[in-house]
Amino acid sequence: MIGTRRTPSARLLGGVATLLTVLVAAAWVFPLYWTVATSLKPENDTIALPPTLWPHVVDTSAYTYIFQNSPLIRWYLNSVLTSVVITVLVLLLSMLCAYALSQLQFRGRKGLYWLVLAGFMLPFQASLVPLFMFLNDLGLVNSYAGLILPQLAAPVAVIIYKQFFDQIPPELGDAARMDGASEWRVLWSVFLPLNWNITVSLAIVTFIAAWNNFLLPFIVINDTPKLTIPVGITQVQSAYGVAYAKTMATAVTAALPTVIAYLIFQRRVTEGVMATSGLK
Repeated sequence: MIGTRRTPSARLLGGVATLLTVLVAAAWVFPLYWTVATSLKPENDTIALPPTLWPHVVDTSAYTYIFQNSPLIRWYLNSVLTSVVITVLVLLLSMLCAYALSQLQFRGRKGLYWLVLAGFMLPFQASLVPLFMFLNDLGLVNSYAGLILPQLAAPVAVIIYKQFFDQIPPELGDAARMDGASEWRVLWSVFLPLNWNITVSLAIVTFIAAWNNFLLPFIVINDTPKLTIPVGITQVQSAYGVAYAKTMATAVTAALPTVIAYLIFQRRVTEGVMATSGLK
């Protein structure tokens, strides 16, 4: 079978597409590389002109300094605690809400779903001031509860779960109910195993979003020991001024858990995205 030969114009377009792909990838990777490289430079080299692309001398003193002279471990624990709690509760509440909207018949179901869609379209920043006033009236400012509760409303997760639940044949749930299974049993034994990839994908995305959340912790939390790691980076900047190596070292340390989590569950995330989009 004779293969088709590519014309010069097709080869040119392919080369341009490859070049653009490489440039876009480099634009994404370079800031990460620059952050890591700067964190490994001596402090004087970070402000040297012209700047160097790589450290001539690998210096880890910035990492040692931030661990010894800032509550970095405490910030880490705060971020781990809040991110894990938010992730677990978001998945649980979103799954229950989506199951009810998809599988249960009750009055006002469509209206509730439209409210979920409205919550998805409303920017979080638009509700920040009334949210802060509400938390202040409840006495939840400067508390972990005030940081966690507002992040439990996740309309995106509800929409994704509902979209997948709508695609599951109703005969599966009906068969389980005929065998005497309750709605809880149908959800946990039938629906949850079928949407495992989506659950893992949402867990990773929710964890990363909670870990990287800066605005809400910055507004709600006042005490330095209670800060999360993204807000802690600003404390390092304020404390050390133009100490770029220390600031970048804190940023690298803050990014490691989310990068590692994504690399470990990358296949699950991809499968979950393909499942929600209908691709096979």
